[in-house]
Amino acid sequence: MDKSAILTALEKLGEDGRSAADWLRVHRTQIAHCPQGRATAAMWWLDGNIYLNPRFCSLDSAPDHPLVLSLVVHETCHLQQGLLTALSVYGELEAWQKDFRLQCLLGRPTKHPAVLELLALPCVRDRDVLRRARVLMQQYAGKGYRVDLLPLLPLPQELRRLLVGRV
Repeated sequence: MDKSAILTALEKLGEDGRSAADWLRVHRTQIAHCPQGRATAAMWWLDGNIYLNPRFCSLDSAPDHPLVLSLVVHETCHLQQGLLTALSVYGELEAWQKDFRLQCLLGRPTKHPAVLELLALPCVRDRDVLRRARVLMQQYAGKGYRVDLLPLLPLPQELRRLLVGRV
């Protein structure tokens, strides 16, 4: 898959697309394919790269295919967030919203009720909102999508909450 063609396509897609393209370019992030589980269309990794699941995006997928672009924006969002935020429901909510907003912009609006409700949620660090987001993500992606294993907020904030709550 041609990374430069993906970046060129992203640059034409508003602020989220331009921001992702700029970040990927500056950080020299690679975009490759890697087999993954059924509930995962793409992933970022500790090496700072993005891996697309060939079950969802084949090696022959066009670099400007809406799914390719939305997945790259989603995973770039996680890389921009950093490890601790990316591994939280809050981080997933932000990435999912960017992903599905971009799909709508690209002419692939979803009609799935869980995603429509997820898009309407504010992206805030409110525990009730994040609990609802977690339920909606699993309604859409299935129970194999283990967002239920992630803390609602980045781990340092969760630990602070637990410690302060015990004082």
